[in-house]
Formats: sequence, structure tokens, C-alpha cells
Amino acid sequence: MMAQAPIQFDRASGALEGANLWERTAALALVTGSKISSHFSHMGYIACANLLRKTLPERNIAIRLNPDAVFEFPYGDGYWSKLLNRSYNYEDELELLFSDSVDVDYTLLDCGANYGYWSVLVSSRPFGSHKAIAIEPSGQNYPKLANNARVNDGRFETMKCAIGAARGTAHLSGTKHEAFSIAGDASAGGEEVPVIALDNLIDDGKVAPSGKYLIKLDVEGVEIEAIKGGARLLEADSVIMCEEHGSDRSHAVSRYILEQTPLKLIVFDPRSNRMETVTELSILDRIKVSTHVGYNVFGTASAFWQDRIDALNAKTARRMQ
Repeated sequence: MMAQAPIQFDRASGALEGANLWERTAALALVTGSKISSHFSHMGYIACANLLRKTLPERNIAIRLNPDAVFEFPYGDGYWSKLLNRSYNYEDELELLFSDSVDVDYTLLDCGANYGYWSVLVSSRPFGSHKAIAIEPSGQNYPKLANNARVNDGRFETMKCAIGAARGTAHLSGTKHEAFSIAGDASAGGEEVPVIALDNLIDDGKVAPSGKYLIKLDVEGVEIEAIKGGARLLEADSVIMCEEHGSDRSHAVSRYILEQTPLKLIVFDPRSNRMETVTELSILDRIKVSTHVGYNVFGTASAFWQDRIDALNAKTARRMQ
């Protein structure tokens, strides 16, 4: 039996096409739930959306993120259905840097790409049609990532592996597609996956040691290992973007970047609306207000990217005057 064509949703216009009456009703519920739960960092939204999903036929929704970017995922997915709420912005602080870097000739290394949201967006014309390599280890997630590459004309590369400190294999486990991890004990079972280090991308001729890179590390607990495996790449004109979990009050990833690497640590501070260079981790106690979400922090040793971030702050300040 042929799979049903995806439902179509345009974020710019709000048009929803190809949905039956129940699927339209579900869309209203998903949007309303996102708007209400946004007041408390979307607490409970994923669980409620995933319950609703059980009542829906299995089919994809294709969300038009901009005129040159389509992002497909299973309709009702708890993590991604927030995109039906047109006032919701996914990881604002990353989009701020990507939007400001349209004119820079960089490559996105999208590690822990999940279904490929950022690779789809960054490789689109409004974001500068950048080269992207989307890296995802999960046998469950990878086909959805490969599908998003296909529906966007194969314009970004995909790799099925995990990122770690060195080449090898690891066991990937977890119950949520957005939180699969190789950080657990091998005895916990799970799926055996190949592991590469970031610097292996140089060894294997995937990237040049002298390029410009934005490196998104969403690798669920192995960020420090991944940073260790990318020493050469991080000496280039690179910015590493890591998720700090709100529940980690020790700020382990930021602490490692600040104390054990030559990188400057930068965070987006919603109070000042600026990308702030961090010398004192206590700022994160204030910024990380919700224990169940992730907060992105940035690390760079590049004068080029530091200048770009300073210029971005200056532009933001002018707009606020």
C-alpha cells in the first residue's frame, strides 16, 4: 500500500492543505497546546502531543519553513509539532547567528541532526545556501533525516554515525527520538552505532582544516567527548554550539569549555539581548530558568567569528535604540 501524501503546512501563511477534518482539529489542538504551554517552557507539551498522535493516521506533515525549505516529520510528533504554532521559534539563539551569517562562506556540521531541521534551513536560499553535513546515528531517525535531504533536492549530505572522542562503536539508547544517547552503559542494550571524531572529518576529506565552520553539537551527554575529538577543527575558524541542559546546575559543558579548552565561552543573555562572553559561570544560574529544556552555549577560538559576534551585538543594540 502506498503511503499517503504528506499534509502541507506553510508557516508564512498558516495554510494547512491535504488534511481531513480530524487532522485539522488535531492541528488546532496542537497549536493551542503550544501557545498555552509556551508560558511555562512547553512543560508537558510533548507528552500531550504524543498522546494525540496515537489517534491520528500514520502520515507525514511537510512544513514549509521558508520559500526554499521543507521539513517533514510524522504528523503529531510531540517534539516538532510546535512548528504548527507560527509564533514559536525553535532555538532562537542559533537562528540569530545563522541569520547573521548568510554572507559567510561556512559549512554547517549538524551533529545529532535528528530529522535535519537546521541542515534544511541553513542550506536554503534565505539562509545563504550553505553546505551542510547532517550526522545522525539513530536507525529510527536517520531515514527521516535522509527523507528531508531528498525532499530538499539532496542539497545537504547525511552520515549515519555518532560523534565522540575517537573512532569506534557505541550503544545508542533512549526512548525519545530527540534524546537518543551513546552516553549510557553498553549493558543497557540499544543499537550499536559507528562513532567518529570531528577531526576524522578532516582525515576523511569531508572538510578542509582551513575552512569556516558552524558546528552544532546536540549529542545528548557526550558533548565533552565530542569537543575532545575536534581539537584541530576547533583551531580553525569554527564556532561550536552545544546544548547545556537546564537540569545540570554544575554547567558541565560550559565549565569544560571555559576551563579546559582555548575557546571563549559565549551565551545569549535574554536580559541584555546580546551574545555575552562568559568568564563567570554564575550567569548560567540566571539564564537557565527551566530544568527540562536545553540552552545553547557557544565556544570559539576564532578572531573572525568573535568579530562577527561583536558586530551582531552592535546591530542588535542599534535596533533596540
